[in-house]
Amino acid sequence: MGQSLHVKYSHLVFSTKHREPLITAELEPRLYEYLGGIVRDHGARLLEIGGMPDHVHLVIRESKSVADVRFVKELKGGSSKWVNENGKGSGRFAWQAGYGWFSVGPQGLERARAYVRGQKEHHKRESFRDEFRKFLERYQVEYDERYVWE
Repeated sequence: MGQSLHVKYSHLVFSTKHREPLITAELEPRLYEYLGGIVRDHGARLLEIGGMPDHVHLVIRESKSVADVRFVKELKGGSSKWVNENGKGSGRFAWQAGYGWFSVGPQGLERARAYVRGQKEHHKRESFRDEFRKFLERYQVEYDERYVWE
């Protein structure tokens, strides 16, 4: 085969440090746009983004040239630096140290995108902690509750 083909979709989830409600209504659209720029700069494609004042969800088509850990480091580090340097937040902005990275098959892509679009409504019924635990259980991720929330 003369061509390298790559299609891999993922759902990323991470929260602000200590789940502080730092993503204000004013900051949210600009932060999401900035995160989208970082995604594009690393050869990936942002398909959906949404969240709440204390966390964010991204559905992406992954890059074939950037390792996951580097991608997340750039995504979180670059965006928190941007918020802090440009006075976009209220106080010191930081993301939690960890994150969730979950695979999405092509058949589940629209469902994942709809889930992310529905975050505001979803969190009227369920906390971020309960939501994240469900992801960990659904994807059979072994974890220690003491370290998930730092």
